[in-house]
Amino acid sequence: MLTQAQVLEAIKNGRKGGCSILDSRDYLRLAEFFPDEDLDTLGFTKAEGVDRYPLPEWTEDNILKHLASDLDFAFEKALNRRGISSSLMYEVIKMWMWVLEDDLQNFEDYPMYGLPLYKAVAVKYDLPNEIGDDEGNEDKYEDEYNES
Repeated sequence: MLTQAQVLEAIKNGRKGGCSILDSRDYLRLAEFFPDEDLDTLGFTKAEGVDRYPLPEWTEDNILKHLASDLDFAFEKALNRRGISSSLMYEVIKMWMWVLEDDLQNFEDYPMYGLPLYKAVAVKYDLPNEIGDDEGNEDKYEDEYNES
């Protein structure tokens, strides 16, 4: 797993999260782990007068807890055919794979709102798999507007 210093260095050297340019959903999740002095590197500034809650410790267990929560949300968006939300969560999940130094960060198969990636992550990390034995590319997950 990457250290916080490695994450900050990679970002300083131009690594951009997949959806950071659009809505910063991935870096916002990372920011939860970083002290105020590092927020600028992540593209954020702390609002004056706002106290941040205690930062979670940067541990694999805590990263996996965040991944589990985000994966649950990603499955929800994909299964409800929420294209934009699911595509943004696809990048969030890949960001967590990057932090965990997992090869799934390079996953490029995006049919059916990202379900193949979500399933691969769920299976690998023993997290709830909302599509069971399906691969995630079955026609039943296709956009209702494209159905016959």
